[in-house]
This record gives sequence, C-alpha cells and structure tokens, in this order.
Amino acid sequence: MECIFCDIVTKKASSWMIYQDEYISAFFDYFPASKWHVMIVPNKHYANIFEIPDDILSKISSLSKKISIFYKENLWIENINIIQSNWKDAWQEVFHYHMHLVPRSENDKINFHWDYDENIRDEYDELKEFIANWIK
Repeated sequence: MECIFCDIVTKKASSWMIYQDEYISAFFDYFPASKWHVMIVPNKHYANIFEIPDDILSKISSLSKKISIFYKENLWIENINIIQSNWKDAWQEVFHYHMHLVPRSENDKINFHWDYDENIRDEYDELKEFIANWIK
C-alpha cells in the first residue's frame, strides 16, 4: 500500500514535522491553503473516520486545540478552519485519516461556501429521534 502520510510518519518522506509521539504526528501541509496550514494524522494507517479508534481521534482533536491556542497566543491568529473529510465525494484525496488546521485571514483566497437546500429541513423532525436513540 502506497501512502504519503505513512511515509511521512516513518520518515521515508520528508516533511516539516512540528509534533510526533507514538500515536499521532503533525506537520505543515506540502500544498498549503494558507500560511501555517497543518495536517494532523494518526501514525497507524486508518483510511477515515469510520476506521480510526476513539482514543486516537481524541488525541488528534486535543492536539488541534493545542496548536490553535499556540496560533492565537503566539501568531495572533484567531480564525481557523478545522477540516476533516471522508471519501472522494467529501473531498478526501489521501485515504489516510487526517485533519487540516487552516489559519484564515481577511481576504484570503479560500472559499468554503455552499448553497443550502432548505427543503432538507423537512426531514429533520422524522430523523432526529431515530438518530438520538441510535446514539444512546
């Protein structure tokens, strides 16, 4: 299996690594959307949100907060998108779970906009209890 993130974690590929422990790694994105764009990945290969164990997911989430706080306190960046995509139609391009931290600034070239469909709301009432019960 060929995976660039596995290669980065094992140092077979170069990167700008900013954090690594036995479970997760964080490095600057090679194709950044903005200055200081960071990727956080599990060291073990999991393709997506459906495969990654909860404890590893929690470590990634915690590190995303720590890096965000660093950006706020040291780089004065308060606007950050945290993005995680699963499968092709959701824009996942590397099929190794990863989270993007994308610092934002006024008039940057990033556009995350979608046209909403208010008719979808009609289904919320029937689905909300089903989902709530399933989660319990």
